[in-house]
Amino acid sequence: MVANYLVKILLIEDNLAYARLLQEFLMQAQFQEFTLVHVKRLGEGLEELTECNYDVILLDLTLPDSEGLSSLPSLIGQAPSIPIVVLTNTNDEELAIEAVRQGAQDYLIKRQVNPDVLVRSLRYAIERKQLLESLRTVNEALQIRVEERTAELLKANELNQFKSEFVSMFSHDIRNPLNTILLAAGLLQNYDEKLTKEKKLNHLQIIRSSIKNMAQLLDEVSFIGKADSGRLRSELIHLDLEAFCRQLVEEVRLMAGENHLTLVFASFGQLGEALWDKSLLQHILCNLLTNAIKYSLPDGVVRFELIGQEKTVIFRIQDWGIGIPEEDQKRLFQPFQRAENVGMIPGTGLGLAIAKKSVEAHGGEIVVNSQVGVGTTFTVTLPLIII
Repeated sequence: MVANYLVKILLIEDNLAYARLLQEFLMQAQFQEFTLVHVKRLGEGLEELTECNYDVILLDLTLPDSEGLSSLPSLIGQAPSIPIVVLTNTNDEELAIEAVRQGAQDYLIKRQVNPDVLVRSLRYAIERKQLLESLRTVNEALQIRVEERTAELLKANELNQFKSEFVSMFSHDIRNPLNTILLAAGLLQNYDEKLTKEKKLNHLQIIRSSIKNMAQLLDEVSFIGKADSGRLRSELIHLDLEAFCRQLVEEVRLMAGENHLTLVFASFGQLGEALWDKSLLQHILCNLLTNAIKYSLPDGVVRFELIGQEKTVIFRIQDWGIGIPEEDQKRLFQPFQRAENVGMIPGTGLGLAIAKKSVEAHGGEIVVNSQVGVGTTFTVTLPLIII
């Protein structure tokens, strides 16, 4: 039922006598508190709707400035939530039914209207419109919930698939050093008397190296897990960035020499002391430098540039190595992902994922620019924090 409040009715009817008759019907039927505003043209009705809110519209389908159903789209477009009851002559009943199909809530044939019919139609139109609006609101809420739930399910499926792939690749990568340890230990156990001292030392060195590889892999996986669970936090300390970078370069220079590479370091701009997370910086730069060395061609060059700016610091590491195929670059920062052209070059596929997580924890960004057979450049931009 329509609530007991003032019902505002907009009557669009060019026949003044019929408009007075409808108002009289409403008074005779003792229709609840109402106010009726009468206009003679569609244009006047549209203007009235911009100035005032109404509960229902009574619309004559034959107006001086509009004929038939052409009135409906304008009114519905102007006030989609207001129910419309159309008024028609006896021979326009089919037109009135079509009006209902196009959005009107009810229709009245003028010659059949009486106080009871008019009030019933108005109540029905208002209540039906309110019900439709409620259903529309519920449907919209349900649609939003369905979309949210669908997104949650898709995310869960992607996460489950990622976990499955993660476990599979981790098991594969840790099996190699484990098998090496078992093989070397078996040789030491079964052929101890037959092995020379040099052979024994060699097997022990292999075991130590494999254990170190396993420990590194476990540390890397632990780092990724900590980052994904939101437990990775930057711990800022005062650091001489240029001195720190030069020390890292010296630490990897031996590796570069073994690969017959020239390692070049250069710094530009103002690089005073600032707040940095030493551990995260080490993860970023060590992974990028060792990758540049690992994927470079013999007798090549690896260039490391440190660029100080007003509010940021840029680390640019460039090699002229094998390069990264374009289709692989999109997934390169995901765990256990490596480019298709790495061949037999060893690696876990975790280094760049760790570098990216570390960059994000430091509030920066990392981008890659690479071309197969030409080389690769990684550019890291981190905010400068000075206190």
